Amino acid sequence: MAIIRTVWLNIYGPCLACLCQTGNKPLFLGVRTLFDLVIANASVVDGSGGKAFRADVGIRGAHIEAVGDLREAEATRRLDAEGRVVCPGFIDVHSHADLTMFRDDAAELLVPLVRQGITTFVGGNCGMSLAPITRENRDGLKTYLEIFTQMDFETAIRWESMAEFMKWVEGRGLLLNMGLLVPHGMLRISALGLQDRPADAGAMEMMKWLLEESLEAGALGLSTGLQYFPGLFSDTEELVELAEPLRRFGGVFTSHLRSYTSTTLGKAIDEVGEVARRNGIRGQVSHIFSIPWTGPVHPLALRALKWMCAHHGFTLRALPAPLLDMSMNVVLKRLEKNRREGAEVAMDIMPTTAGFTHLLAFFPPWALVGGREKVLKRLSDPDTRAMMRRDIEKGKPAWPHRGRDDWSLNVIRQMGWDAVTVMAVRSEKNKHLEGRLFTDIAAEQGRHPFDVMCDLLLEEDGKVLVFESLSEPDDDFTERYTFPALRDPRTMITTDTILMGVGKPSYLFYGCYPKFFGRYVREKRLVGFEEAVRRCTSLPAEFFGIKGRGMVKEGCYADLLVLDPESFGTEACFRDPERYPDGLDAVVINGVPVVEGGAVVSGALPGMVLRRNA
Repeated sequence: MAIIRTVWLNIYGPCLACLCQTGNKPLFLGVRTLFDLVIANASVVDGSGGKAFRADVGIRGAHIEAVGDLREAEATRRLDAEGRVVCPGFIDVHSHADLTMFRDDAAELLVPLVRQGITTFVGGNCGMSLAPITRENRDGLKTYLEIFTQMDFETAIRWESMAEFMKWVEGRGLLLNMGLLVPHGMLRISALGLQDRPADAGAMEMMKWLLEESLEAGALGLSTGLQYFPGLFSDTEELVELAEPLRRFGGVFTSHLRSYTSTTLGKAIDEVGEVARRNGIRGQVSHIFSIPWTGPVHPLALRALKWMCAHHGFTLRALPAPLLDMSMNVVLKRLEKNRREGAEVAMDIMPTTAGFTHLLAFFPPWALVGGREKVLKRLSDPDTRAMMRRDIEKGKPAWPHRGRDDWSLNVIRQMGWDAVTVMAVRSEKNKHLEGRLFTDIAAEQGRHPFDVMCDLLLEEDGKVLVFESLSEPDDDFTERYTFPALRDPRTMITTDTILMGVGKPSYLFYGCYPKFFGRYVREKRLVGFEEAVRRCTSLPAEFFGIKGRGMVKEGCYADLLVLDPESFGTEACFRDPERYPDGLDAVVINGVPVVEGGAVVSGALPGMVLRRNA
C-alpha cells in the first residue's frame, strides 16, 4: 500500500496545490482522491445519537477522509459492509489496562479489548498507574504497585515521569489507543510515603508539582481511589486544592468514591461535586454501585437480601418497579442536585454486579499503614489478627472514616464473608483456589474465612486479587438495580478491568460492550441502538477531552467498528469469562484494520498514546 501511495503522489503530487476546503470535506481539483480503505454500503451510526444513514466511509492514513457516496472513488482496498452497521470504536474511560504496559506481552494480553470493539481506553484510574515514579518514597510506590500488578518492580519500571512513561510505551507499540489520568495515590505516596496523615503544605506542593508536570505531558486529568490506602487518608480540602490546576489544563477529576455504602453514598457523590464546582472543572463518579447498610438490623436484612437474590424470579414478580428502581434513582437525583448547584458531574457503570480489587482493601485502614512488611507482620500476629477481625465484624461504616474501625466501606461486614472469591494468586501452590469462595475454602479446612484470607496473604506476599459480589454474580435481582443508570443518557459504560495474564479474569474484559448491546439494548430495550452507541463513543470522548474520536465524521480519526446489530453480543459470564463476542466483523484503529472477519490481524500495533494537548 505504501508503494502504491508513493507512485500516486509522484504522478499527481503537483495537483495537490489545487486543494481547497469546503467545510470539513476536502475537494480535489483535477485529481481523484485515492483512499487507503473504503468501507462500502454501510448503515452508519455516527456516534451523535442521530438516526442511522446509508453511506460509504473513506479512510486515508489515520483519518476519515469522507462519508458519503464513494462508489466512484478510487481505493486501495474496499470492505463491503452491506447489512452491517459502521460506528465509532468504543471508548472505555475506566480501565486498568495501563497496568499491563510493563509486560512484554501487553499487546497480546489486551486482544480481548479490541475483540469486543474497544479502540481507546483511559487508564490511571482509582488513583493508580505506572507513572509518575519518584525517587522519594520509592519503596512505598513499589509496595503499592506490586500488590496489584504482581510485577517485579525493580526490573519492570524503566521510567520516572509521566512523559517518560508515555514515550516508552510509544516506543514499544500499542494495540489500541491509551489516554492516562494522573493517579492521586501515587502522588500521595511520593509526597508522604505510606503515612496515615493529612497532607501538609510541603506534601501539597510536591503533589501539585507532579500533577502539573504530568498534565503538561498530556495526561487527561486526575484520578482518585478514596476507598483505598492511601487515598482514604485524604480529606475534601486536600482534593479541592490539589485539583486546582485541572481548570487551567482542561482536565477531568475522577473518583473511585470514598464510600459506596447506601447511607453515605450521597455524601461521597457530593464530595466529587464540591471538587468540580469549586474548581470549575468536570467531575466523574467512577463505576457506580451501592452496598446496603441498615444499621443494627443489618445481619437480618442481609439474610433477607441474599434470600431475594437466590429467589430472584419470585422477588422481581413481587416487588413493583418503582421500588426496584429506588436505590439507583437516589444516586441519579444526587448527581442532578450537584448539577443544579453548578457542578459538571457525570458517572460510569459496569454492566455487571461483580467488582474486583485486592484483598487488603477489605481490611481495616489502620492495618495497612507502613508498607508490606509491617502489614504482613500484623497478619502473622494472632493478637493483631484478632483485632482486625473484630474491627471488620463490629466496625460501622461511618462518614468520614477517621476512627479506628469506622471506615466508610466495610465490604465484608456489609456483604458477608461469603461475598469474596479468589481472583488471582501468584504461586502455583494456590492456583487451585482461584475462582473459589473463601467461605467454601474455610469450610473444607474447618477454619474461619478470615484466617484463610490472612494465611493466603502471607503465602502470597500480600498479592491476592479478589472478586466481590453480594450473591451469585449477575443474578437477575441485583442486576435489576442497575437499570436506571443504564437508561440514563449521561451514564457511560466502562469495563473497570485488568488482565495480568494470571488468575481468573473478569468477563467484562471479554464482553462488556457486547453484553451492554446484546442484553440491555436488544433484549431489555433499556436504550435505543443509536443512543447506546453515543453513550460508548462521543459522550466519553467529549467529557474526557479526547479530541477527534468518538464520531464517524470527516477529519476524525478512523477508529471504526463493523458489526451486526442483530447478533452483536456475548456468552461470556462470571463462571465462563474467556468467550469472545459474536457479531463483530471488523475493528479499525487509526485507519489500520486490527480485527477482520472476527480474527485479530497479526502484528498490527496502530494504537497511539493520546495527549490532552495534542
